[in-house]
Amino acid sequence: MSQVTAETGIPVAGQETIAPSRGLQLLRPLQLAGPFVVALIVGAIVLAASGRDAAGTYWLLLQQSLGGPTEIANTLVAATPVLLTGLATAIAFRSGMFNVGVEGSLYVGAFAAAWAGFTLTRLPGPIVILVAVVLAGLAGAVWALIPGILRAQWRVDEVVTTLMLNYVAILLTSWLVNYFFLAPDIANSMSPLIASDARLAPLLPRSQLTIAFLLALVVTLLYAYLFNRATIGYQLRMTGLNPRFARAVGINLGRSIIVVFLLSGLIGGFAGGLQILGVNYRFIDHFSPGYGFTGIAVALLGRGHPAGILLSALFFGALSNGGAMIQLFSDIPLDLINILQGVVMIFAVIELSRLPACLTRCSGCWRPPRRPRPPSCSPPWVAWSTARVASSISGWNR
Repeated sequence: MSQVTAETGIPVAGQETIAPSRGLQLLRPLQLAGPFVVALIVGAIVLAASGRDAAGTYWLLLQQSLGGPTEIANTLVAATPVLLTGLATAIAFRSGMFNVGVEGSLYVGAFAAAWAGFTLTRLPGPIVILVAVVLAGLAGAVWALIPGILRAQWRVDEVVTTLMLNYVAILLTSWLVNYFFLAPDIANSMSPLIASDARLAPLLPRSQLTIAFLLALVVTLLYAYLFNRATIGYQLRMTGLNPRFARAVGINLGRSIIVVFLLSGLIGGFAGGLQILGVNYRFIDHFSPGYGFTGIAVALLGRGHPAGILLSALFFGALSNGGAMIQLFSDIPLDLINILQGVVMIFAVIELSRLPACLTRCSGCWRPPRRPRPPSCSPPWVAWSTARVASSISGWNR
């Protein structure tokens, strides 16, 4: 028998066929909103324990992140890189690959864009921007191709290779900027400024909101088309859901793995390049606060759905922007924002994902399978990716 999963509608061999019930569909928004609600409750408890007004703090956070055009623009700026890294990570997750190396692709893509920006100064600005974005994407794709080939040809665990290559990329770009491309007369480790014509123009005055956010939305639409309409997207989904079935129907698993890592690295490189062209205007050593790793949380919290990933990125963008601002106007520490982000990441992947299935089974609107198995209404790649991390960590401990 085969099961049609409630999230994707893709058959999984060896399990019973079920259709998504109406009760499950109604409870799915509760499942997605659960981590946010729990994070706010935990944050309120921490604030109350420290003698602060939780409601007033949340209101101030809301005002500083969404209180006006400038605040909204800054939130969108903060959400742009994590939206792209979340999409890059989700492509790998939905294809059965646990790529935690988007941070490395982001760094090499950022350096490539910065190099084009401060080297090709004699070319017209639009051409420099185009060349910089293309080089950023190519650099990120080539960097991600390394673990892709290792996985496709020799079945090397991509969790280990992508994680280690993150540090290689960070140290490699640090070496390049400090020994070959260091800006003169500057104490900090950073490259020269890119040409003024190569900088993305702001869409709003007194903000750094540029066309980069619009490009990120375009990538989100392409992601939705890839996994919902395109043939290659179906092949990638089947590779992730059931590799044995995919091989049986003629899907080349090695080629699918290579395509996954190329696409994931390409988007990761775009994220780094657009950050340089629209925000930093130069490559700065260790400039990323963890955009690639935050993208993992964005992908898991969004459950692989384009709209869910977009909303998750906006949430993290609002926390990042509002949290930095409330430190200037109150005695609220930035650590509180880190607590909220951490709680969201934790509850995005654990037992809250089982709640809707349990409730629907108790109400009688979910038909249990013939083979007993733990109920879960999360997409298969969410539970799979979490299990991959746990197994890898346990292997390292041994």
